[in-house]
Amino acid sequence: MIQKLITTSFIMLAVLGASTVAAFAEDKPLRIGWVYAMANAPAVIADKKGFYAAEGLNVDIKSFNDGPLLQQAVAAGDLDIAYVGSPPVYHWFSRGLESKILAQVNYGQAAIIANARSPINTVSDLRGKKLAGVAKGSGMDVLLRGYVLKEKAKLDPEQDVSIINMPAANMNAALEHNEVDAAFSWEPFVSQSLLRGSSKLVLDVNKELPQYPWYVVISLPSTLKNRPEDVTKLLRAHLKAIAFLQSHPEESNQIIAQEFKLENTSGVNGKTVKPEDIVQEARKRMGWSARLDTKDLLFIQRLMDYSLSLGFINKPLKVEQVVDTTFLQKAEQSLK
Repeated sequence: MIQKLITTSFIMLAVLGASTVAAFAEDKPLRIGWVYAMANAPAVIADKKGFYAAEGLNVDIKSFNDGPLLQQAVAAGDLDIAYVGSPPVYHWFSRGLESKILAQVNYGQAAIIANARSPINTVSDLRGKKLAGVAKGSGMDVLLRGYVLKEKAKLDPEQDVSIINMPAANMNAALEHNEVDAAFSWEPFVSQSLLRGSSKLVLDVNKELPQYPWYVVISLPSTLKNRPEDVTKLLRAHLKAIAFLQSHPEESNQIIAQEFKLENTSGVNGKTVKPEDIVQEARKRMGWSARLDTKDLLFIQRLMDYSLSLGFINKPLKVEQVVDTTFLQKAEQSLK
């Protein structure tokens, strides 16, 4: 009898313990990181419009200046979900951090701009010039070196161009003060410069590679295992945010302008450029989608091959190793 009571007590304690752990997991915020770029607007919209809350998610959201910094936070276990470019994901995957790409966030965003008075009119004109870029080995750097310089311009990124590492937010000023000859940047910085009239568009990557996927939603296997329902809920909120961006452009442009602290600015012709104008201009070179279809996967594989040839990874990888769309499929089905 005593043995039976002891056994029953242990079972009850185990059940209570499991319930407590489950409750803790539900209450614990889902930690979300995103690269501070307009292309990651779905993360902002999902938060500001209450789509995370509507799914019953308690979230803790933090922005990062670039992909490598964000990926370091993922590696340190400080994030559960991240909105980041695919190159940092597979770079770390090759080192043992097996994050999974769950969905797409956007397509497009990158461009080469030059001073409006510059003789640079094509990417081939970058030979011997100073080009503002971001951290070597970052996602944008892979795209710059692998596609823009080597493939498109037929230039050696190590020998033919001087790439100056600087934050994207500093590139426009560097261009205007002739500290660099051109810049490889993203939104909203490209549109800010173009609308001011201080620069010209040399290369719109989205025009050359229509709707190429860039930022993606990723998660660690531990999050997928321990919080699968939360991951599906997050992806539902992600899908709702993208639908809102597409169906409510004016309101979403206002939210984006506020999040990125865009202000009225004067163009070189004296015309006032409004924050919403900058966001609308940016939409010419980028958009949002959650789907990862065959052409998207082929492009990510292309980036992987660039990284291998550039020495950023030391072994070939296949896109199938880093992509898992089953959670996105569940999210899509539950919204129908």
